[in-house]
Amino acid sequence: MRLSRFWLLVPFLAAGGWWVWQQQHPTALEVSAASVSRGVVESSVANTRAGTVKACRRAKLSPSIGGQISVLPFAEGAHVNTGDVLLRLWNHDLQANVEAADKGVQAARSQRSASCLQAAETRRAADRASRLRQSASISVQELDKANTAAAVADATCKAAEAQITLTAAQLKAAQAQLERTVLVAPFAGVIADINGELNEYVTPSPPGIQTLPVVDLIEPGCFLASAPIDEVDAPNIKTGLPARITLDAWRGRDFPGKVTRVGSYVIDLEKQARTVEVELAFDNPADLKDLLVGYSADVDIILETRRDVLRIPTEALFDKHYVYVLTDAGKLEKRKIGVGLSNWSFTEVTEGVAEGASIVTTPGAAGVAEGVAAKAKETTDE
Repeated sequence: MRLSRFWLLVPFLAAGGWWVWQQQHPTALEVSAASVSRGVVESSVANTRAGTVKACRRAKLSPSIGGQISVLPFAEGAHVNTGDVLLRLWNHDLQANVEAADKGVQAARSQRSASCLQAAETRRAADRASRLRQSASISVQELDKANTAAAVADATCKAAEAQITLTAAQLKAAQAQLERTVLVAPFAGVIADINGELNEYVTPSPPGIQTLPVVDLIEPGCFLASAPIDEVDAPNIKTGLPARITLDAWRGRDFPGKVTRVGSYVIDLEKQARTVEVELAFDNPADLKDLLVGYSADVDIILETRRDVLRIPTEALFDKHYVYVLTDAGKLEKRKIGVGLSNWSFTEVTEGVAEGASIVTTPGAAGVAEGVAAKAKETTDE
């Protein structure tokens, strides 16, 4: 009877022993951990939405009047020089107007020559009449008639001079109208796109009207990155600040650059955060040969840099000033620390932990709490 009672108590005794052992030897929670180390910490600002690689100069060109394309000398991808004709509209009527105006100038000059010669002759006749009147050889009426004829001839000469000015102005107006049918390159560049073919009719493309430009001209070998920065961060950005530019097309590669322009106004787009446009130049000229206009770009503008300071991974920080330290006893200790500069990767530590201390990098993970037994996860190199 006593033996049977003993066997009945065995499960309870075992459970109690297991509980006591668990209290004295709790199962350690595996946590991701990192050591407090020394290194570089930067304070930086990043773009809120994807930026874009742009050409330093880009012109989307269209003629200032509508017309039919008669000359299209270059193809897409061609290199052109400043002043090269990119497009010419049919303009025979305007050329005829220029020729007519030019002939008008020539006719006006001939008319001026004839009028002024006549004026000189009548002035000489008036002078002779004046001398004859002194000897009473002619009457006063004849002298007045000679002087009046001379005055009329002088006025006719001056009118002919004015007519030359008028016809010259008409010639300039006709030439200006003719120039509106010719599209020339404002700078040396590469033709990125042409929206039109020979004999097609094209129209101007003013801003705000959904009409494609006829020629898209890009300056080669000069690029910049343009990125929107949140209005809260914009006051801290100044021209000349260093930056890192990353491109989706070149993952894993940083392009050094610097801020060249900060927008002078805040961009207010519906349903989007208000931003300021910032432009950055690439520092290394060798990087420019790899770029294409339109690449998406992200920028990291460095506001301040501190070297050889204590730092921790930023993800280890919670509640702004706290971390979990993995003590030598295998327990988690919640500890308040002083922080300095911070970015997405690292945060500077000014007090609270020493170099080499092990801290939890996943403070929000399940089971992580003050006093919990823990151990660092083993990492394997792949």
